[in-house]
Amino acid sequence: RRPRRAGVYIRVLSFALRAPVGVAPRWPCVGCARRSSVGRASGPAGLNFLSWKLCITTMRLVILDNYDLASEWAAKYICNRIIQFKPGQDRYFILGLPTGSTPLGCYKKLIEYHKNGDLSFKYVKTFNMDEYVGLPRNHPESYHSYMWNNFFKHIDIDPNNAHILDGNATDLQAECDAFEKKIKEAGGIDLFVGGIGPDGHIAFNEPGSSLVSRTRLKTLAMDTILANAKYFDGDLSKVPTMALTVGVGTVMDAREVMILITGAHKAFALYKAIEEGVNHMWTVSAFQQHPRTIFVCDEDATLELRVKTVKYFKDPPPIVQIEPKP
Repeated sequence: RRPRRAGVYIRVLSFALRAPVGVAPRWPCVGCARRSSVGRASGPAGLNFLSWKLCITTMRLVILDNYDLASEWAAKYICNRIIQFKPGQDRYFILGLPTGSTPLGCYKKLIEYHKNGDLSFKYVKTFNMDEYVGLPRNHPESYHSYMWNNFFKHIDIDPNNAHILDGNATDLQAECDAFEKKIKEAGGIDLFVGGIGPDGHIAFNEPGSSLVSRTRLKTLAMDTILANAKYFDGDLSKVPTMALTVGVGTVMDAREVMILITGAHKAFALYKAIEEGVNHMWTVSAFQQHPRTIFVCDEDATLELRVKTVKYFKDPPPIVQIEPKP
């Protein structure tokens, strides 16, 4: 067991570890046991770097030097989780996915691993976080177009297994309810990958959203509309003002969550996410209470963190290698 360092704390439901270490679990984790191919811990030394066998509330912060390294680390982690799961015809890996500029580097790496023969998405089902309301599906800025142009059309996923909310549905609430039902029927999300806005929102769960919310219709905050204007030629009148989004509670139900935070403009949000308490005005902070959360960030995103916090999480530097397929 690593010695506890004075003056460094992260508020979580029980306690925090900066990385998995070889300690015995204190109580069983029902969420892990339901679908994980990794299995249970086999004694005090039954835990390795990528096999979350430790069934305790754990929040990890992984700090990389720059955006490219953070993207590569995240992509390798996703790749390894899918490989470890050993998906098959009767056993699909369920992956939650984000949109926006932050995950683009991660998607490019996953495409590279697929083309190199290291990774297949044949037995992977995906659920996207959100979609604009009223934007045609074939619009270049719809999240449907984003996912197909930047990821899905480059891999071997079955289109029927790629689930994206329909922002043009006749009954939007029924669309949201059906999305929740599909997630449940799939067996729940194994790994939900997310990004955040500068105001700390996850998906489109804007500041003030309920931390137990489910998939629903949301009005976008002005900060979000202003941030998204760059995708619509800077014309605010073209930016959708409403969206369908998974809820904070929907993401919290996932067996594992990985949140990507890069850039100096996200630094204050990262600070609120891990160095202060849970707050519905910073919805990303809810994941302090998730049993298995990893925050992956670059150096720029740590500018608002305490120096001792950054040093604590950076030693030793994280290294991930892609595991061979069985």
